[in-house]
Order: sequence, then structure tokens, then C-alpha cells
Amino acid sequence: MNRKATYKIAPCLYRSIHHIFTLLLLCWTVSSSAQSANNNYSSSKQVISQGQLLFQENCASCHNFKQQGIGPNLSGVTAEVSYQWLTKFVRNPQQLISSGDKRAVSLFNKYKIPMPAQTQLKDTELKAILSFIHTQKPVLTTSNNDSTLGIVLDNPIPEKIAQSALTLQLEEWATAPRTAQQGPAARVNKMVVLKGKKEKVFLEDIRGILYELSGNKFRKVMDMTKLLPNFIHVPGHATGFGSYAFHPDFYRNGLFYTSHAEKKDAAMADFGYPADIRVTLQWVVSEWKIDLSKADTVFTGTSRELLRINMPGSVHGMQEITFNPLSGPGSPDYGLLYIGIGDGGSAEDGLSQLCNSSSTLWGSVLRIDPRGRNSTNGKYGIPSINPYASDNNPKSLGEIFARGFRNPNRISWTPDGKMLITDIGLNNVEELNIGIAGADYGWPYREGTFLMNYQGKMNKVYALPADDKGITYPVLQYDHDEGNAISGGFVYTGKIASLKNKYIFGDIVQGRIFYVATESLIQGRQATIQEFGLSFNGTSSTFREITKQSKADLRFGAGTGGDLFIYTKTDGKMWKLKDCLLKVNSQ
Repeated sequence: MNRKATYKIAPCLYRSIHHIFTLLLLCWTVSSSAQSANNNYSSSKQVISQGQLLFQENCASCHNFKQQGIGPNLSGVTAEVSYQWLTKFVRNPQQLISSGDKRAVSLFNKYKIPMPAQTQLKDTELKAILSFIHTQKPVLTTSNNDSTLGIVLDNPIPEKIAQSALTLQLEEWATAPRTAQQGPAARVNKMVVLKGKKEKVFLEDIRGILYELSGNKFRKVMDMTKLLPNFIHVPGHATGFGSYAFHPDFYRNGLFYTSHAEKKDAAMADFGYPADIRVTLQWVVSEWKIDLSKADTVFTGTSRELLRINMPGSVHGMQEITFNPLSGPGSPDYGLLYIGIGDGGSAEDGLSQLCNSSSTLWGSVLRIDPRGRNSTNGKYGIPSINPYASDNNPKSLGEIFARGFRNPNRISWTPDGKMLITDIGLNNVEELNIGIAGADYGWPYREGTFLMNYQGKMNKVYALPADDKGITYPVLQYDHDEGNAISGGFVYTGKIASLKNKYIFGDIVQGRIFYVATESLIQGRQATIQEFGLSFNGTSSTFREITKQSKADLRFGAGTGGDLFIYTKTDGKMWKLKDCLLKVNSQ
């Protein structure tokens, strides 16, 4: 039966489908060009299968076929626009936006950032991806329980973030070595100061490289691509060399810990799920025994695997592992490793059962004893102080410290002992939480201090129910009028007096830099956020203007003496905070 015949026989069905299409990628009627271009899509099972794999590698971090994520739901998009338009858009979205193309501009206005240009794809690969997308038709469903949730909050946090009188004076400090010819120049991520008899500074590139910094010079001390045969850093969103941490007794025991991504079938996972749920990749935590006699030049030694986790998607992986820097010998927390593990996109993909209970570890912060051996696999310890280690529920996972996160991507501590966990949101709210053992932070049924329809469409939020209880809410939040993804920072401990006792953080996408007073981070309250002005080498500007990119891809690092560094993965540039100026009101 051809398409025109279908329209004639079932006009009501067509109108319903058309209504759903208007809520998806492009809000226009079906064009004749889209219909006539269908012969560009391959019907070959082999090509479509290849397209599915390429979609997982290149597209699934932002798109799915069930609901809006970072980018639009793509189900039915090939009936909305032509093959030729989709090809142009995927190749160079920013060019279409700059040309004034109505569809491209509308998408940019809705999602705030353009899709990165996919210039690395061969023509045959792009055709395979679009052919796979073409098989994903919209499903006529209604959002579960929407009518019972109340009124949709189109602007969850109407108060705007105020511009402060403080301007950060940044000076260009270094450019990290380029690690790819296409895409971000250097995916520099986490800076760590190794304290002890010899204080050192390290910086990791997600593509698998660990550098030691001597001033602003980079010396490669570790290359995961050569040490781990199954290591992967594609797709680029939230894969690769996730994080690293030095054992607090490193200078005595040489123990060093890393997290990294591997291929989906690399080895048997310690934590998995039913076979009917796909495995996209695995995240692995490893312990390395470093030869301290050679550590000044290169990290060599032996490694052993502590745990391995299957992930349903490539997003929201294991982006943080760390030790509590404030705990000393004799403290119950001393030597315990915290691990932030995201939900792997499970909630957005209709798999919320993976991330909403104490019997599953996705969307949680774990705490393990890497030197213990009482875990199920016998490779690490489960601390008795963990909240679920002795809750008398045989299904609970004792490794869990706290749960209810979408993407707990940064963990730090305030000087007075508060554990801070940033959680990157979906469509509406970015948040900072105080880490409390046993707490449930609400994902996927909450985002910030708002209710979500986790069983249906998750692109809207609602007011909390009157009988709300059992959820621990953030102490700081902002909505997507202000930014798109929180970039965790630090409480400033350097020499600039005006910045003392301020938690400095920002937005990954927009490149804006914010702060709150540390004393305002109180559980049960919302701290007031203020924005810094920015000056680069003496010229007022923004990170978007400096990088010449719509996505700044911003990260923070704390060096020796509390020096603050801000760097951007788009260009690999690192900026050092030189001073902070107070603007005096002349009126």
C-alpha cells in the first residue's frame, strides 16, 4: 500500500501522526521533497545494521527515539524533512543556522546549541545512519499520568542569575597537546594535585593520556591506548579515560586508581541487567601498583581490575572517582574510594528500573574499600559504614553511598567538610547537592526541586506533590534559561581575598562562570547564584567568543596553592586566574 493510499484510507490517523511530528525535530508539515527523497534511504539490512552501530557511536549521546534529550527525539524525522536537508544539517549545522534556514534556526533557538558538525563521517556512513533513522517511526502513545501531575512549568526557575560586581582576570597559561585531528583539539578534563613529600600536578585527556604538569609544560606519564587493548574513547561523549585518583598513601604504597570505558563484550561484567536490554559499552575501575622509583618519568607497574559495569548507553558514564581529601589516618572514611556512576541514559530510554532503587547501582555514588576483599567478586571491600551494607535487605547493594543521580560528574569537598556532588540534568534543571550517606536525590522521578513524569515524556517538570517526602534536594540549582550542563568546580582556597570561601563553578555549554558563598550551602535551602564578569588577557569577553564555538566545553581545575584554572576542550586552551577585580559603582 503506498503512502498516498494510506492517507486517503486513514485521514484521522494521519492527522494524529502529524500532530506528534510537530512536537519532534522540525515543526513543519510533510513536504513533497521529503516524500520524493525516500529512495535515498537504503533498505539493506546490512546497511541499516551498520547505521544502528554508527548511531550509537555518534548520535545516541544526544538523541533517541522515545523522547527529547539533549537534542530532539528523532523518530519520524525522515517524514518531516528531505534526505538532502538532513545530510546538509548533519554535515554542518552551524552553516545552516548562519544561512538563516528556518528549521535550523528553530532548532538552535529551542536547544540553545547547534549539533556538532559530523565531518568525520564518510558519505556511506552518513547514509547508513540516516537509513537506520528512517526505520524509526513515531509511536502513537500518550504521556503516562501527565494529567495527574499538575500544570507544566515552562519556566521552572523564573529568577535570573544576577551579574555580580566581580570580574575574573584570566591569563592564557597553556595549550594542551592536540590528541585528535578532528573534533575537540584536546579533551582535557580533570586536574589533580598529588600531595606529600613531593607535590605534583596532573591533568588527564579523556582520549587516554595522563600528563604531569611542570609549570605549563606537559609530560606524558601514562597512555591507556597502549596499556589497555580494549580501551575506547569513542563516541566522544562521556567515554574514554573517565577519572583517576591517587591513594592517600601513594608515596608509600604506589597505588593509583583509574576509570575507563571498554568495548561492550570485553569481559564478564560484575554488574549487569537482563539480556533483553542492550549493552553499549562497559566501565572499568582499575588499581595500578606504580613503581615509585620510576614515577618521576613514567607510570609503570602492574594493574588489576576492581569492578566492571555494563552500560545501556554511551552517555552518563563513570566520570568521577576520588578519595576524601579531608579524611586522615584513623578516620572511617580514610582510603575509601568514591565512584560516580551515571544512569547510562537508561531513564530517557524507558529503562528507569535500572536507576531508581538500592538494588541497582546506575545513577549512584558508590563508596568502596579498594584494599578490602569482601565484595561479591572478591576484588574490593564494602565498607561496613555504608548505608546499604547492613540495611537487612538482601537485594540492596552495599557499595552504594547515595543514589538518585542522572550524571554525578564531579565530587569535591568544602574546607569545612561538606561533600559536594554536581549532577547534570536532562531538559530543565542543573544542580549541586550535598552528599549524604543513604540519601535519595530523586532521579528519575525528580529533577532539581521539581517533579518529573519518569514513566512517560520527561521533557517537562511540575510542582512537587503536597505529600512529598523521602527525597534530598539540591542546595543550588539553575534552569536551562541560564545554561545547559553544570560544570563542577571548587571552593577557592588561593591567595585572592575577594574569592575566599566561594564555590566557583560554571556551565559546560554556555561557558558562564558562577559562584555562591560557601556558607550558603545549607541542606534544605537554595543558595543564591551570582555570575562573574570575565576578562581574557586584559580584554572583556566570554568563553564562547574566545573559543569561537557555541559550546565552550568548560572545565575547572585547582592547582598548587589553590590556584584556579579554567580550560576548554574545544581548543585545549588553559586559562589561569590572575586576579579578581571589583567594579565600583560610580553613581
